[in-house]
Amino acid sequence: GWCPLSPTGAQTTQLLVEPPWRPAVLWDRVTLTCQGSGSAGATTWYKDRQHWGQQGRDRLSVTMTGPYTCDRPGTRRSPPVTVLDDPLVLQVPARALLEGDTVTLRCRG
Repeated sequence: GWCPLSPTGAQTTQLLVEPPWRPAVLWDRVTLTCQGSGSAGATTWYKDRQHWGQQGRDRLSVTMTGPYTCDRPGTRRSPPVTVLDDPLVLQVPARALLEGDTVTLRCRG
């Protein structure tokens, strides 16, 4: 399942992560998908706050660590997703969590 990393907003672009766990780690073969109210296929990607390759595509296979964001014409830039290369991570589901929710944690390395 795809899980948004921020609440849905009319003018906000969503950056979805697969597999749906935070933090995202490079060795998980992370794919990011940009969704929003702007034109499909007109996505602009940013890494480290600078324009990044594969402009126009809605999906990006991550090959480098760092913070990624995206936007589409007429929408604000998405909240960032940071991809790490840590050898050991404690992960939580990449979805909105509320107090009292039962949560599965993953310790992976």
